[in-house]
Amino acid sequence: MLYSGLISGEKEVFSVTLIGIALLLAVVIIVLLLVFMGSKNSLVKEQEQAKKSFEKELAESQIEIREATLRNISWELHDNIGQLLTLAKIQAQSIKDHPERIDEMVQTIGTGLDELRALSKLINPDVLKSLSLSEAVQLEIDRFNRLEFINASLEISGSPFSFNANHEIILFRILQEFFSNTIKHSKASNLEVVISFSEIVTMEAKDNGIGFAEMSKIEGIGLLNMKNRAKLIGAQLQLISEEKKGTQLKIQYKPTNQKII
Repeated sequence: MLYSGLISGEKEVFSVTLIGIALLLAVVIIVLLLVFMGSKNSLVKEQEQAKKSFEKELAESQIEIREATLRNISWELHDNIGQLLTLAKIQAQSIKDHPERIDEMVQTIGTGLDELRALSKLINPDVLKSLSLSEAVQLEIDRFNRLEFINASLEISGSPFSFNANHEIILFRILQEFFSNTIKHSKASNLEVVISFSEIVTMEAKDNGIGFAEMSKIEGIGLLNMKNRAKLIGAQLQLISEEKKGTQLKIQYKPTNQKII
């Protein structure tokens, strides 16, 4: 009887132990599930927030590009093409007394037509959408030289290709913002741009302007905004400036969905 009682007691202890272990495992599993679900929900929220941030920056970049385009069109129509038409009118009025000036008038009108053709590329939004990054940058460079804002050049290294269109828009807007700061604030006479196409797309733009000795001044001209936009698409951005030695922008980006153009 005693032996039987001991065995029965051991079985009860063993059963209680098993139940305890099972309950403990159940609690651990529940806790792990709760942690997992919490982490998953947090990740989903972060992804949604990142998507919203990207879409917000993309929309802002597109709006800023359109606004800059409209400002350029307005300026060129008023100041550049308007002056050419006024000059052509004056030349036409003087032809009666000075027939030899007809060649000058024809040349002026031809220049005006060339300006209008260049401007038509900016007016048509479908044309802008169809441009690759390098083509859009070339359009900006051509405009700077045509209007004599600055002596600008673009060098393409490697075989150009297009990639994620939304990322191209953001990269172009970053470059456009640097160009705008160069023309408005740097007092530079030269702007050099190099775009290198390989596994990593590298974009470098530098001017020979006054530069900035303090980082706070660089941040004041939109560095943080440019860095935030670069971060959204996984690009590395570096802005270097030295007083009296100019400012240099360098962007490195690993593209996806490459398509040779």
